[in-house]
Amino acid sequence: MFSSAFKSFTSNISSNYEISKQSSATVGAWTVFDAKKKSTGTQASVFVFDRKSLDINSSGFGARATSSTSLRKIQDEVVERLKREASSLARLRHPSVLQLVEPVEETRNGGLMFATEPVLCSLSAALAQKDQAGSRNGRGLSRSVSDDGGASKTSEDVEIDELEIQKGLLQVAKGLEFLHDSAKLVHGNFNPDAIMINAKSDWKISGLGFAGPPDGAVGHQAVAQISLSEVLHHDPRIPRFVQLDLDYTSPDFVLDSNINSSADIFSLGLVILACYRQPHRSPVETHGNQSTYKKIFSNASTVPSSSNNYLSQGALPRELNVTLPRMLARRPAQRLTASEFQQSEYFDNILVNTMRFLDAFPAKTPVEKSQFMKGLGRVMPQFPPSVLGKKILSVLLDEMKDRDLLPLMMQNIFQIVKVIPTSKDVVSNKVLPRMTEIFLTKAKSEERDSSKEAALVVVLNNIQLIADNCSAKQFKDDVLPIVHVAMESSTHSLTEAALQSLPVVLPLIDFSTVKHDLFPVVASVFSKTSSLTIKVKGLEALGVLCGVSVHKMSSRNDDFGGTAQQEKPDKNVSSLDKFTMQEKVVPLLKGIKTKEPAVMMAALKVFRQISIVADTDFLATEVMPILWNFSLGPLLDLTQFQAFMDVIKTVTAKIEREQIRKLQELSGSRPSDTRPTLLSQTTTSNGSQRGGQVNAPEEDFEKLVLGNKNSEKNDVFAGALSEGEKLTPNAPSFSWSPVAGQNKASVSTPSFSSLPVLQPQLSSRSITPDVSMSAFATLQPQAPSSASIWGASSPPPMAMQSQQPVLQPANYGAAPANAISPRPPPPPSTNSWQLPPPPGPRSLQSPAFTPSIPPPQQSPMLKNTWQPNSGMSSQPSFGGPLNVLQPQAKPQQPAQPKKTGLDKYESLI
Repeated sequence: MFSSAFKSFTSNISSNYEISKQSSATVGAWTVFDAKKKSTGTQASVFVFDRKSLDINSSGFGARATSSTSLRKIQDEVVERLKREASSLARLRHPSVLQLVEPVEETRNGGLMFATEPVLCSLSAALAQKDQAGSRNGRGLSRSVSDDGGASKTSEDVEIDELEIQKGLLQVAKGLEFLHDSAKLVHGNFNPDAIMINAKSDWKISGLGFAGPPDGAVGHQAVAQISLSEVLHHDPRIPRFVQLDLDYTSPDFVLDSNINSSADIFSLGLVILACYRQPHRSPVETHGNQSTYKKIFSNASTVPSSSNNYLSQGALPRELNVTLPRMLARRPAQRLTASEFQQSEYFDNILVNTMRFLDAFPAKTPVEKSQFMKGLGRVMPQFPPSVLGKKILSVLLDEMKDRDLLPLMMQNIFQIVKVIPTSKDVVSNKVLPRMTEIFLTKAKSEERDSSKEAALVVVLNNIQLIADNCSAKQFKDDVLPIVHVAMESSTHSLTEAALQSLPVVLPLIDFSTVKHDLFPVVASVFSKTSSLTIKVKGLEALGVLCGVSVHKMSSRNDDFGGTAQQEKPDKNVSSLDKFTMQEKVVPLLKGIKTKEPAVMMAALKVFRQISIVADTDFLATEVMPILWNFSLGPLLDLTQFQAFMDVIKTVTAKIEREQIRKLQELSGSRPSDTRPTLLSQTTTSNGSQRGGQVNAPEEDFEKLVLGNKNSEKNDVFAGALSEGEKLTPNAPSFSWSPVAGQNKASVSTPSFSSLPVLQPQLSSRSITPDVSMSAFATLQPQAPSSASIWGASSPPPMAMQSQQPVLQPANYGAAPANAISPRPPPPPSTNSWQLPPPPGPRSLQSPAFTPSIPPPQQSPMLKNTWQPNSGMSSQPSFGGPLNVLQPQAKPQQPAQPKKTGLDKYESLI
């Protein structure tokens, strides 16, 4: 009904204010709406009276009107009384009187409208809500506000506890003192409906429709004196909420017809009783009947007094038992004045006196203000949260304009924010706007403002509290610029506090802001500072930006070796990317000039974090040299040096793993093959090779199939042949070998572990008989001898030597692919016509032996006979190079008798 009434309103208020469609409270004939001024956004409350509510069909009348003429007259009387009430507010300006922001206006439909400061409800509504709450004392009036224009949509509770009552009564007492002493007015209808509770939980006097001068007032009066005969007569055709409330009226009006200021003190006493009684109503209940009122006051038992506990079921505060008798006295002269009431014992406690001091705070001296702010924190825990959040906090925010008290103000403000239940709304809508206004406004002078800097340190020390009570967007827009201002300050303590706040800042800002807004400021502070403390704090800040946890940056007993389980970075925390770390952070660390251990160790923690995300190539070429340079600092102790070495080893191991992995991927190697392939043979100091490792698979196979019978025998020619051409373990025997067992006793077998392996030449061929020969030269037997054909003396080689390839080991360390495969040894033979054996220890015992087999005549086949070189020693050392075997020319033998027949082929048998 009321929202549709706005369509017919054409006033200055409706055009300049955004008014909620839903009412927030009802006070008498007025309906209260939350509103906001369009030009400034200032919150307000709009009181609206709709004339249609007084229609004949309205239930607001005590009795129905009998004619349209009398109905019109009744409505005019109501409108005139309501207009008088609003006009009285316009003439009175006091902190305890409801403040009028827009004067009363008449609408074209005969309604009324005026705007005041934001209010929540009347005291009458708050007490009624407390009655409904029953035993839930302190919950107060729950109030839901919803609108379309910007008024608060949150639920607000009006707390009605003892301290709130004391504070409110003290405020209205000040208002009554102003009316009586300054305005020279009597309120006339002081009751719970005439007390409004505003958004700051202050009690304000309103309902001045019956206000007027007292009896005997001299001089011109702006307000006409009320007519008791008219106001005491209750017309049933007029709504009760626009008539005098007899339940709170002083007997001076009803019984004595006397208008004086003491009548308001009597009414105030009844209001106090209504606040403490259950239910919260006046002890005088007349139901609007003057006769009932006179009957009550004619009997002492029905009049509230100390003898009947003021008709209250519960016990009243002890102080009220002293104060109330002087307020409810029958004679006006015996009553307290408003000023005396404020000084009564009822208000004599530390909490009420604290709020009283706050009310007079602007008039106090700077010394008194400073002392009060220093001691406020000690008594703050005694206040209920409602008083702290609505009363004390509001005063502190208003006094933030005093720069000298700003640090103390901020400390108390944050202490209040910690305990009030509406901390998020308070920080977002009240605290942060004031902070940005103070700290982000450039001073007119360039002089250093020490008070402002001290207050900024307080803000940074409570940065976590601010972050918990505001949105991320608001933190980025309002708080982050304050942090930047602190970082760039020339005061070291302020810069240090700003750098330490980064762990709180990072979770509330995005990556782009971290990289482009926050990191440049931190890097600039770190590179330009000359303070060792700021240098260390700057490194810790860089570590936090790179993803190091606060615990690891601040811990002195850190595990630099990386053996501890690595912390997983918080996904909700933005940190720098790999490119920024490599291209910007590492050059900053590289440019560190000082070698102080604190700086070095802080830098080490940053490097360790960078090594987790940086490329291995970058670590090897850029980070490792810096780490080695820092680790050799002359001021580091053993523990600090070991910490550097742990990180260096960890980074080195990472580089090695990554490089091996890359090489394996490129070569197609198995992941388990992490070592380079060994050479198939090991080269000795003299250029030869040991072939024990080359044929390991073949040896294993041979041992397997042979039953490991010959595992203990040494193979002289091991490794001499290429793979697949291994010689048999036993030395081969030839037809020209000496008789088995010959000279065994005199010959000792040397160890061939160090004997170089004989290798055949790359170019070799088989020698086949020449079938064109008519006959072979006759072989002549010689005297039996144990000497070898390989004598010590070497005749000059024949001319044919140059035409045949020389079997000479050019490189003992190589195994040619075309090595001669060994043939199985022939069966032992005792024939004296035998070819000489290869050089060996047996031939060394007979140096005088000469070759006994002459070469065939005119046969090139027999000219290439193996002879030891002329330089060959009779006692060769197998540790040195082996003498090269050269084909030697055979000495001429005596002519033998020519054989005929089958004897000519004896050598072939």
